[in-house]
Amino acid sequence: MNVELAKTAGFCFGVKRAVDTVYKQIEKHQSEKIFTYGPIIHNEEVVADLEKKGVQVIHSTDELKGRPKGTVIIRSHGVERKIYDEIKALGFEIVDATCPFVLKIHRLVEQYSREGYHIIIIGNEDHPEVQGIKGWSESDTYIMNTEEEAEKFSIFPGKKLCVVAQTTFNYKKFQDLVEILNKKGYDIGVCNTICNATEERQLEAKSIAKGVDAMVVIGDKQSSNSQKLYEISKKECENTFFVQTLRDLDLKLFESTGKVGITAGASTPQKIIKEVHASMTEKSFEELLEESFVTIHNGEVVKGTVIDVKPDEIILNIGYKADGILTRSEYSNDSANVDLTTVAKVGDTMAVSYTHLRAHETDQH
Repeated sequence: MNVELAKTAGFCFGVKRAVDTVYKQIEKHQSEKIFTYGPIIHNEEVVADLEKKGVQVIHSTDELKGRPKGTVIIRSHGVERKIYDEIKALGFEIVDATCPFVLKIHRLVEQYSREGYHIIIIGNEDHPEVQGIKGWSESDTYIMNTEEEAEKFSIFPGKKLCVVAQTTFNYKKFQDLVEILNKKGYDIGVCNTICNATEERQLEAKSIAKGVDAMVVIGDKQSSNSQKLYEISKKECENTFFVQTLRDLDLKLFESTGKVGITAGASTPQKIIKEVHASMTEKSFEELLEESFVTIHNGEVVKGTVIDVKPDEIILNIGYKADGILTRSEYSNDSANVDLTTVAKVGDTMAVSYTHLRAHETDQH
C-alpha cells in the first residue's frame, strides 16, 4: 500500500501554543487549581490528558463562584469580552491562550463596530470561536454560514458593513458568500480572517484526495477544521474516512487499496497521527516527519511567519523541524537599542537569511 501523509497534518501554531500554555501552567502552579474556559482545543484525547493532571474545564463563570482562587486559561477559540471582566471580578488570574489570529479578529470587530460598521461574521454560529467574536462587537452583528442566508440578507441602504470570517471557514465558500453580498451594493469592508494554516491544509487535502483511492482524515468530531477537511476530501474521494484515533480505523478496509492519503485537523496531536500512519506503512513516523520538513541551506533566504516577538528576538515558523530565532543584533547592524516588538507582530511574514537564524526547539507534550 502506498501512503501519502499531508505535510500540514497536525497541530497548527495557535493550537500548539494553547496546549503548551496549559502544560506550562501545570508546572508553574502545581499546588494551585487550574481551569480552562471551555475545552482548550477541540480534541478529547488532549482534554482527557489535561484532566488527569488536575485541569478542570468550566463553561461559565458561575462555576467559579465560591471556589478557591486559581488560574483560568482562556481557550484557543477565545471568548467574549465580558468573560474577562467576570473572571477578574471573581478574583481569578487569567492566562490568555486565545489563538493570535482569533485575537486579531476580536480587535477588528471591536474597532469597526466602534466606527459605526455593522458586523457580518461568516461562520458557524454555534461554534465557540464565532460566539467569542460576536462578543467583541459594539454594533448590530449578523452571522451567516450558507449562500441562502447571504441571499436573504437585507439591511437599510447606506449602512456600512464589515465582513470577517471564522478562522477555519472554507476559503472557497467564504469567497462565494462575499460575492453574493457585494452584488447587493452595500458599502462593504471585507477582512479575510481565514487562517493561512487552514487554507493550506484545505488545499493540500483537496490535492491529495484527488490522487488517491482512499482518504483518512484524523480529527475530533467537534473540530470545525477537521470536519471541513473531511467535507473537502469527500468531494474529491468518495472513499474518505473520518476517525478520531487509530481505534476508529478498520484497517481491513484498506487491504486491497492501492494508494491512501492521510491528513489531520489542526487540533490533532502528532502522537495520534503517528499511530494511524505507522499502522498503514512500514516507514517509521520519524522518517516521514523528517521528509515532511523542507531542507534549508546556509545563506539561503527563507520566508517565515512570526509566531512570537520579544524585545530582543523574533521567533519565526520557517517550515523546518525547529523554529528560527532572529535576534536583535541579527535584525540590523544599527539596532542595538531597537525594541523588536515595535517592528514586528505575530502573524507577520518576514524574509530573512537562514545564516542569521538560530534554532528554537519547542517543547513537545
